[in-house]
Amino acid sequence: MSTEFIPAAHPIIGEDEVDAVSRVIRSGMVAQGPETAAFEQEFSEQMVGGAHCVAVNSGTSALHTGLLAAGVGPGDEVIVPSFTFAATGNSVALTGATPVFADIEDDYFCLDPASVEAAITDKTVGIMPVHLYGHPANMDALGKIAEKHGLKLFEDAAQAHGATWGGRPVGTFGAFGAFSFYPTKNMTAGEGGMITTGDGELARLAAMIRNQGMEKRYANEVVGLNNRMTDINAAIGRVQLAKVGEWTRQRQENAAFLTENLEGVVAPKVAPEATHVYHQYTIRVSADRDGFVAALKDEHGIGSGVYYPIPNHRLPSLAPYAPGLELPHTEKAAAEVISLPVYPSLTREQLERIVTAVNAVAKAGA
Repeated sequence: MSTEFIPAAHPIIGEDEVDAVSRVIRSGMVAQGPETAAFEQEFSEQMVGGAHCVAVNSGTSALHTGLLAAGVGPGDEVIVPSFTFAATGNSVALTGATPVFADIEDDYFCLDPASVEAAITDKTVGIMPVHLYGHPANMDALGKIAEKHGLKLFEDAAQAHGATWGGRPVGTFGAFGAFSFYPTKNMTAGEGGMITTGDGELARLAAMIRNQGMEKRYANEVVGLNNRMTDINAAIGRVQLAKVGEWTRQRQENAAFLTENLEGVVAPKVAPEATHVYHQYTIRVSADRDGFVAALKDEHGIGSGVYYPIPNHRLPSLAPYAPGLELPHTEKAAAEVISLPVYPSLTREQLERIVTAVNAVAKAGA
């Protein structure tokens, strides 16, 4: 059996993507243009049931621009999970609003509706669930809370291309959704993001904000940013969009193999209403997580990731928004999670090596 190192993530970029980039470069039109417009249309049709799509230069820009277009600003509060990448809280803070951190559910790593409801104040304007690791948040419960309190939902779908809740695609529940096309995501554009919304006016505002606040050239209507996606990135995204469905099926098959064969660890759970797209396959170990990660790498040549070792409310950058806050399920997850390789290019031999390694390390630590 091969002992070649198996990395935690492995972006798939082939000749189709190279050809698409070459085509755009040769055209001489490399800034936001026809490729970006085509990518927006195709993403709309294939991923979010025909919703408006606005392409931007990163997932963080999608969150930030979407919040600005939704009118979030100073004096407002938006409830977010602490157990996520810092971009979620950062995007709220960058509007001048306050990120308010809530706890997660133990089983699915997503916002706990009860914790969200307890965090609502008279300054709360929205709730931003993260569909973490590719598993959707409980959109039924969160939607009911938002409706009860007159709040907006904003979806961080950066890791969840193609995931569904109750058969409905993520990115279609809230005032807007935000997807990322960072290289390690389930599909990439090299870099980039997409805002999705059923609100035509929000889409119009987002498109202006990403383009220095103008719809008509030099007729700037609002204060904006330079968050445009290039046609080079869009061309890569269009190629990947045609492949992500099959890649997702392979991720799900790989995840099923791991779940069936792993021993001595807690495998990821999937809610009955959810379609999980396994951006990450995240297990939990109850003791010495960091030692477990080191043993997988040093003794077995298996890469893994810890997403995320420091909760947002403990980060130096975001902790000032949460003095004295205790989030026990978040803290527990941050100490226990390990994400194993699950990407679609894994071979059966590599999957068997991952299983053998995890089971051996788990048994040794028992």
